[in-house]
Amino acid sequence: MSIHSSAIIDPTAKIGKNVSVGAFSIVGENVEIGDNCEIFHHAVVDKNTKIGSGSKIFPFCSLGTDPQDITFKGEETFLEIGSNNTIREFTTVNRGTEKGGGLTKLKDNNYLLAYTHIAHDCMIGSNTLFINGATLAGHVEVEDYAVIGAFSSVHQFVRIGRNAYIGAFTIVEQDVLPFLKISQSRDHFNFYGPNTIGMIRSGISREFIQKVKDIFNIIYKEDMNTSQAVEKLEQLYSDSDESKVILEFLAKTKRGILKNFKFDK
Repeated sequence: MSIHSSAIIDPTAKIGKNVSVGAFSIVGENVEIGDNCEIFHHAVVDKNTKIGSGSKIFPFCSLGTDPQDITFKGEETFLEIGSNNTIREFTTVNRGTEKGGGLTKLKDNNYLLAYTHIAHDCMIGSNTLFINGATLAGHVEVEDYAVIGAFSSVHQFVRIGRNAYIGAFTIVEQDVLPFLKISQSRDHFNFYGPNTIGMIRSGISREFIQKVKDIFNIIYKEDMNTSQAVEKLEQLYSDSDESKVILEFLAKTKRGILKNFKFDK
């Protein structure tokens, strides 16, 4: 263990093996830091925060601070960060709120670039990538392998499906289906079909990708509303894994899905 003499460690904090804490960093009340973590200089890990092993917290990060919610009155809430996460400079991740379940959570192997913000009660899967300045409002869910582009903003309670890719400067106000690649240009969204490169990188077969493309053509390019598209998918692809992933996502949507697309030729 290597703790700089200027670091402030609360006596209730639990520090694992082979952990380094840099100069002027603060580790707060009831914090748990797993083995082999590195907390760089000038980082803050505030109260009720748990960080899994092998994670790197870069300078000027602020983790586990109070939620930015005007109804928050100091309730006991928490932040959980899994193993092998990399959290770059000036990133902020807030604890949960009591009304939202009391927990903000990130799983494993996520990479949060500088100036990322994850608000209260968000649930983040594993192997996600947040590009510089990506911002989540409260209660957002981001599934595994999703990418949130630079300076993109996601509205509260929106869900981002697995392997989805959101281009830079995009404002996301409705759910984004798994495997979908989109970006925003002024008053419309550009639709690029499946996130082919991202899917291949995560080990998904080209046959699976082609089936997803066929499913997207039904949802987005045929003259049907979402309910009609779901009915057709259940008829044509009832036994396919690709359809099951998308239909299960659609069944849970509360804000609807993005459909205001300009189709890429």
